[in-house]
Amino acid sequence: MTIKISENIRRLRKNKDVTQEQIAEMLGVSVTAVSKWERGETYPDITMLFPLARYFGVSLDELMGYDEAKERAEIHSLRMEYRELNRKDGKKAREFIEEVYRKYPQDYWVMHDYMWNKAGDYADNDPAVLLANKEEFLSICKKILEGAKDEGLRLDAYNMRAKILHAEGKTAEALALYREKFPSWFMTWNQKSEQLFAKDTPEFKRYLSLNLWELTRFALDKKMKEIWFCGEGTPSEKAERGFALCDAVAEFRQKTGCAELALAEYHMLGCQIRLIYCFNESNEDRKKDWGNIEERIDKAAALANEFARDNDTVKEHLKYLYGKEYVGTKEPE
Repeated sequence: MTIKISENIRRLRKNKDVTQEQIAEMLGVSVTAVSKWERGETYPDITMLFPLARYFGVSLDELMGYDEAKERAEIHSLRMEYRELNRKDGKKAREFIEEVYRKYPQDYWVMHDYMWNKAGDYADNDPAVLLANKEEFLSICKKILEGAKDEGLRLDAYNMRAKILHAEGKTAEALALYREKFPSWFMTWNQKSEQLFAKDTPEFKRYLSLNLWELTRFALDKKMKEIWFCGEGTPSEKAERGFALCDAVAEFRQKTGCAELALAEYHMLGCQIRLIYCFNESNEDRKKDWGNIEERIDKAAALANEFARDNDTVKEHLKYLYGKEYVGTKEPE
């Protein structure tokens, strides 16, 4: 068995939120000794192992040989479960991610999911919620920025800082932070990855396709929201225009044979559902505007999955978006 006691003592101490001084006092050793244990320079005396295990509430085996790969896999599985639950039941998703955060408070991705769930996701954040949780959110952001290497995590930490500034009435500072920390459209990693390769290579075609699908979905999502948030008319009239946009995309897909548009169509219909629920307070209005949208979503999902079936690049795109290599609630056979 590989001995990982050094990283385990450090991890367990941080999870318990205690200092090296507190560990040293409990065991009757020097702080220097505890520091050397955590750096892997020395190991605790065998007589110290049982008190340490009891103090941290773990078995001796766990203290000596924590399986990091197993924990990584478990956290990934829990995060995928949270994402799926978040699409179906917001209340249960909130309870679920809070429990995951209690279990893994030092994992940066878990911190991220917990913080953004509590903040109400990326858009339409309630300033009162942001300010009420300001200290906790800023503490999480600080931990992520000091320890996380993933740039997406780090940017989202800056994003939260900007949102809190805006909630405090410091909008100019928030916008300045965005300009300082975030790239322009043409300086994104997506665009630069495409430009890395010569245009006659398979790699260029791969990144071009990924960017095309992402931008198509993004542009149509913006158009759908423009209909609902900028257009005039009743919710029913807006729903009608939203469905007309979906129809136009489906018609263009059929005429041109651009199967990849099924991906955008699936996303647009999901967006339409959320907006109908957002704007229509009456259940009768919802039923009237809903129509056969469930059937249409299932059809778009089937087309998208058929397109993805033998295309690893499409599967990569779907995994990036949804955490799985297919769309819809059922894995295709």
